[in-house]
Amino acid sequence: MKKVKIAVIGCGTIANNAHIPAYLKNPNVEITYFCDIIAQRAQDAVEKYGCGKAVEDYRELLNSDEVDAVSVCTPNNVHAEIAMAFLRAGKDVLCEKPAARTYSEALEMQKVQHETGRILTIGVCNRFNTAVNRIKKAIDAGELGEVYHVYISFRSHRSIPGLGGAFTTKAIAGGGALIDWGVHFLDIVMYCCGDPAPKTVSGTAFSKLGKDIEGYTYLDMWAGPPVKDGVYDVDDSVTALIRTEGPVITLNGAWAQNIGKDEMYIDFIGDKAGIRLQYGGNYTLYTTKDGALVESNPRYPTTNHYENEINAFVDQILNGGQSPASIDNAVITSQIMQAIYDSSDAGKEVSFG
Repeated sequence: MKKVKIAVIGCGTIANNAHIPAYLKNPNVEITYFCDIIAQRAQDAVEKYGCGKAVEDYRELLNSDEVDAVSVCTPNNVHAEIAMAFLRAGKDVLCEKPAARTYSEALEMQKVQHETGRILTIGVCNRFNTAVNRIKKAIDAGELGEVYHVYISFRSHRSIPGLGGAFTTKAIAGGGALIDWGVHFLDIVMYCCGDPAPKTVSGTAFSKLGKDIEGYTYLDMWAGPPVKDGVYDVDDSVTALIRTEGPVITLNGAWAQNIGKDEMYIDFIGDKAGIRLQYGGNYTLYTTKDGALVESNPRYPTTNHYENEINAFVDQILNGGQSPASIDNAVITSQIMQAIYDSSDAGKEVSFG
């Protein structure tokens, strides 16, 4: 079988921790290029992994016969630009989450994908997670009855990443805690509940604890240390109520809050049973039987969801089919996040006609 020739665009944390190792494990893949605007990063990847060539500008690869598909692992502000350029060049694309900074950018990506007919998968890796897929199967089978409410909690004490840098600069990231963490939680709910269309959204995004960069107190900081003269204009916490054609969704999320509790879970609440999913872990099922309350904690074999995601992308390139993480699915989550930000800015509910 002909190997798929992959270029990795952006050689930072997500590329090195997830994409590259997964590609290297796939026998149907050859990594031909590593690309990064910091030339040394690309060269370091070549030396570390013992394959490919290093380039600094992704445009050098658009018309290369040595590239069939790309993984876009860059900051959010260039997701749309790079993904659309490769789609128009006849390449297939796996773009890291979020699809883009804004709903309008995500819609433009979807438009180009439809025009070109190429693959555009968004890196919402939890759609390839074992526990998440077990929950989706249970909901689809009616085991929970009517899932009428889903509650999301993604909150930490003081975990703002790289304060003052790219993660906290709206022009680069598009947002803060919601677009960085919330995208995963909302996408899990959308996936498990059949991607229901939103009807109304009311939300507030707060930018409080990170504004005093110099005085921000923390124990550790990923993507840090703080940039003392940097930018902080994104949300460090968010709350929202989302009515959909399926369940009502409520969420509370925070990179940072003055409550010393970390909570990362989703409650799927049905009229027959309910499930609490611990993000990145297992789940608990709550129901009743023979006049008694029943609680169960299923245990099952699991597989690496990043490897599943990459393998599914490669398989789609080779054999066709539809991805559960296509841009058509991702734009719904982009629409909801945009509506939360718009509702917060306007101080009122947003409706979809």
